[in-house]
Amino acid sequence: MEQVRARLADVGFTVDRVQELLGPAAHAALLRNETTPAERATRDGSALSTLVRLFSLQRAEPARAVEAALPGLVDDLLERGLLGRDGSDVRALVDVRPYGDEDHDWWVVCDLTPGLDTSPIEVGPEHVLGISEASSSLAQLTVPTSGGRVLDLGTGCGVQALHLAQRHDRVVATDVNPRALWAARLTAELNGADVDVRDGSFWEPVAGEQFDVIATNPPFVVSPPTGERLVYREGSLEADGVVRTVVSGAADHLRPGGWCQVLGSWVHTDEPWEERLHGWIAPTGLDAWVVQREVVDLPAYVEMWLADAGARHRPDYAERYDAWLGWFDEQGVEAMAFGWINLRAAHRDVPVLRMEQWRHEVVPPVGAAVLDWAERVDALADADDVLDVRWTQAAGLAQETYGPAGAADPEAIVVRLGEGLRRARQVDTVEAGLLGALDGDLTAGQVIDALAQLLDRDPTELRESYRPVVHDLVADGFLVP
Repeated sequence: MEQVRARLADVGFTVDRVQELLGPAAHAALLRNETTPAERATRDGSALSTLVRLFSLQRAEPARAVEAALPGLVDDLLERGLLGRDGSDVRALVDVRPYGDEDHDWWVVCDLTPGLDTSPIEVGPEHVLGISEASSSLAQLTVPTSGGRVLDLGTGCGVQALHLAQRHDRVVATDVNPRALWAARLTAELNGADVDVRDGSFWEPVAGEQFDVIATNPPFVVSPPTGERLVYREGSLEADGVVRTVVSGAADHLRPGGWCQVLGSWVHTDEPWEERLHGWIAPTGLDAWVVQREVVDLPAYVEMWLADAGARHRPDYAERYDAWLGWFDEQGVEAMAFGWINLRAAHRDVPVLRMEQWRHEVVPPVGAAVLDWAERVDALADADDVLDVRWTQAAGLAQETYGPAGAADPEAIVVRLGEGLRRARQVDTVEAGLLGALDGDLTAGQVIDALAQLLDRDPTELRESYRPVVHDLVADGFLVP
């Protein structure tokens, strides 16, 4: 596949070049599964246009045009099941999809996009999904560490393994879907990535092994135990048991200081969601930062996943819809939630568990913010007194003031983080002065003493009042070690 990779790069079959060829309107239409504008933009007969028509538009192309675009490579791709003959034409049997980031051009092997141009969506049980919003989110969430052994648990088409292989020495990827294993191996080979792809469910393929980073977007869709299941999205465990099983087994597979990061989903019942997840996480002994990003009502949830499976216009749609809602009633499910679970093997006597709901702006990549959180947690744990530490203002912290135009003093002061979870906090004069003065030269206590003198306040009283405030400013990321 090395020659295929070189040819795809030479032709310019990359994210940027394809977008440039199609133009913004046709590219946006293609993202909506409409190919007509892109078909009009690719009639010039160039090698790049042929590849876009072949893979992205899923059109049968004349064999001579495909041979010209992929000289000397077509027979091998036919033999390996990526292409197929259609009379005198050649058709793509899988999607070879351009993908990448600012530093890399990659190609991901996955199944063809279902439902192009309003055609019926046909998704088989072993369908291999391509790059999705979830996979992109997980890549942004994963901590940017380097070296060591890492695991892509439930690899699918292998996209997370590609990201992990750029920074780490050994990458293991697992899946229970035989077709996904085939696609993940091809994805790795096509991109020259060294990935150990293994067959098996949950933690079985890595029994007895430990890793520095585990990244996983498991099949977390919660659906009734009857009917056909799509392996890429649904497991065989009841309710949110898939995510619970991943969380429960993580500690056994993490090296000291290692991370397990889960993009997952959980049910809302009459039990508070924080208590439900605490019950999963506390027995592991791991530090955890859980962020609930979205809560979806049950009809919207069922409609989303029935549409994903192509059931929207099938005769049994209403019946399946009703059965799904009925099953939720039986299980006592009131809503569905999506979010991040970041687990860390800190091996402290009292693990730190932070659970919060965050529906506001996030500036990616989030992985750096996760590492920063761990650094702050360690610093707080090591500090005998937070006032004795030389904290510094977080990078990119901005201050906003509010009040009538021309007023001598603002009515409100708000500080806002510029990266990661863009938290904002209304602060008083002391907090604003504290944040402004902490640059690593003085301790928080020394700055408070200076503010007490400036404001004619009792320094002992001010220290006691603002000790918990300093702790919270660090915990929330406004102050850093």
